[in-house]
Amino acid sequence: MNISYNWLKDYIDFDLSPEKLSDALTSIGLETGGFEEIQTIKGGLEGLVVGEVLTCVDHPDSDHLHLTTVDVGQGEPLKIVCGAPNVAAGQKVIVALVGTTLYSGDEPFKIKKSKIRGEESFGMICAEDEIGLGTSHAGIIVLPADTKVGTLAKDYYNIKSDYILEVDITPNRVDASSHYGVARDLAAYLKQNGKPSELKKPEVDNFKTDASQKGITVKVENAEACPRYAGVTIKNVTVKESPDWLKDRLTLIGLRPINNVVDVTNFVLHEMGHPLHAFDMDYISGGVVIVKTLPEGTKFTTLDEVERTLSDKDLMICNDKEGMCIGGVFGGLKSGVTEETKNVFLECAYFNPTWIRKTARRHGLNTDSSFRFERGCDPNDTIYVMKHAALLIQQVAGGEVVGEIQDVYPQKIESPVVDLSYNKINSLIGKNIDKETVKSILASLEIEILSEKEDTLTICIPKYRVDVTRDVDVIEDILRIYGYNNVETIDSVKSNLSYQTLTDRSNDMQDLISEQLTGAGFYEIMNNSLTKEAYYTDLKSYPEVHCVRLLNPLSTDLNVMRQTLLFGGLESIAYNRNRKNSDLMFYEFGNCYYYDASKRVEGETLKEYSEEYHLALWLCGDKVHNSWAATNEKMSIYQLKAYVENLMLRLGLSSKQFEYEHLSNDIYSAALTIKTRNRVLGSIGIVAKKHLKQTDINTDVYFAELNWNALMKETRKHQVTYKEISKYPAVKRDLALLLDKNVLFEQIEQIAYKSEKKLLKEVSLFDVYEGKNLPEGKKSYAVNFVLQDNEKTLTDNQIDSIMKKIQSSLEKELGAQLR
Repeated sequence: MNISYNWLKDYIDFDLSPEKLSDALTSIGLETGGFEEIQTIKGGLEGLVVGEVLTCVDHPDSDHLHLTTVDVGQGEPLKIVCGAPNVAAGQKVIVALVGTTLYSGDEPFKIKKSKIRGEESFGMICAEDEIGLGTSHAGIIVLPADTKVGTLAKDYYNIKSDYILEVDITPNRVDASSHYGVARDLAAYLKQNGKPSELKKPEVDNFKTDASQKGITVKVENAEACPRYAGVTIKNVTVKESPDWLKDRLTLIGLRPINNVVDVTNFVLHEMGHPLHAFDMDYISGGVVIVKTLPEGTKFTTLDEVERTLSDKDLMICNDKEGMCIGGVFGGLKSGVTEETKNVFLECAYFNPTWIRKTARRHGLNTDSSFRFERGCDPNDTIYVMKHAALLIQQVAGGEVVGEIQDVYPQKIESPVVDLSYNKINSLIGKNIDKETVKSILASLEIEILSEKEDTLTICIPKYRVDVTRDVDVIEDILRIYGYNNVETIDSVKSNLSYQTLTDRSNDMQDLISEQLTGAGFYEIMNNSLTKEAYYTDLKSYPEVHCVRLLNPLSTDLNVMRQTLLFGGLESIAYNRNRKNSDLMFYEFGNCYYYDASKRVEGETLKEYSEEYHLALWLCGDKVHNSWAATNEKMSIYQLKAYVENLMLRLGLSSKQFEYEHLSNDIYSAALTIKTRNRVLGSIGIVAKKHLKQTDINTDVYFAELNWNALMKETRKHQVTYKEISKYPAVKRDLALLLDKNVLFEQIEQIAYKSEKKLLKEVSLFDVYEGKNLPEGKKSYAVNFVLQDNEKTLTDNQIDSIMKKIQSSLEKELGAQLR
């Protein structure tokens, strides 16, 4: 936000330089990015003086140029070649001396000594457009005959300079989004620093009704969206160009003057921080303003000539036939004030911030008015601001106030009352601040002390401080005015002993797994939590009805929260493959979000919403490609399974502590669920072709998604233990088993471990055969068993006994036969 240094002085006297003022504002929370000197005319007319044309003759080698001598009050007259048709001897003119920079057009140019058609020229006699005083280029500027030669042009035209400060307003400080708001904070700062300065607020005592006849009446049909609406009728105004002082004020802060009435509303907006709107009264059909919503789908054309489709949640300012303005956001095309306007209805209202914010986002509009209304204006200064604006309109446009002020304010919005403890102030700030200093700061911030006990103040907070509702908010205000730098750093630090929370452990484990996956060749990706609803259409595993929807989505591609990390990863894969990067290994940590209407509980707003933290892995393309040392090899689901088991082992879950189950899931073409006795940990599989087609991926993608929250719960009691490496050798035995085709290796593994729990260390599959020389419906598994005793060497009898027990169990439970 641009703040004018000179404009600020209208409300408070101070002697701080622009640089010191920037530092002061930054110290009290109004961060100032910098300041810049600005003139009412660019360049400030530096280097231009009043001169008198002594002689003027035609140029010998031109039919339109003239040779002049000009007295500029600086010694010898200057020879200047001039092409203006109206130049003549005896005129008082504006002269740009050699070395002067002019800012006519897009590029500045410097006046130099030059030779024009063989004749020397030591300056330039200027036209209006050449120095920024106007747009005319018909001829040079001719001044009154009594103008003194040698007068500086900047003095003759009373050129003023100002400084513009770039103040960055945080969303909670809408009270400082105006010159008066900044002055109010500055006054508190000056008082605390021993430079008390009186804050001057514009007077409105002269406001009065000039005619008792009836003006425009007001009806508010939606008091939730518009708690207060006020207006006044001003007739017989003369709409024209604004006076220079008003145009200069607006131009300096980057606003374009329009006409005197509209300029007043913009001026007061940036002066007091409360938006207003002026309607052409003759367009208010029926003589009534109605504040209401219009039916869904109603068409409305705004001031920018764009036809917009209204929602039934958009608050409209209407006459008795149609809408005239989107309340608090943007005016309508027809109802604005133009040079033909004779009668004005001036609106000043307080709108519900939530309604304004949603409407502004819905229509993609961000105006000075919506910026302030959606953050919260002061509902109790509405009448003051309107009277002040009405007086200014009368000052610059004439007119008379007709009828009484219309003020619809059915339920007054009360200011917050807070109990403030001195002990809490000192505890939070970390320094004992004198009670009188606290009271002084509160008074300078216009916070009223209602009562005082021994250690507690009961205070009333001004309504314009929408961000201050609790005692801690008040303490923050006290500290920023007292000065952060005034709180000394002590030599010793007092703190509680730290301990690791579940969140700390989760973060540590996340870092550990990230390092492991990155070391294995994976790249971490981070996708948007927002995604497109179309991904979930007709999905049974992640139903569309469980999507968390956005109220005001930016587009249909970002209209719901993700239920799974899958689709974001597929988009990343597609992006890389489209750029010739086909062999990919990705992982991502991220939240997934769910909505379940059946869990809704009255009075508990978020009961039906939940979120989980997930870890996902994707593989696609070649594992080995164009290598001299090995043949090409595709990525596989078994490779992904190995990565998953390795990371689970790193977290403390061995393969014996979880199991796989076949999963029927429409995001996979083939999949397994990973589970323990207590909970489901995740899933792993091959992504279904229909999902690959959605993102134009033409290769298999292997995907695993783990519930990180469940993993942390499953491993929270895990402790790393150590044992000595066995001194005794391990023994390996193989069995070639003939089995039914539907028997899985997982079943063999489970039966083997159940048969020998102590000495069987590992079971692995090293060959599978189906086909020739085997009975119909059968297959052959070649399985390796590792046996070991940590206390002694196994004997042949022990080994044979264990193998017979395992073989017997396999024959009994699976019908296995030895080949």
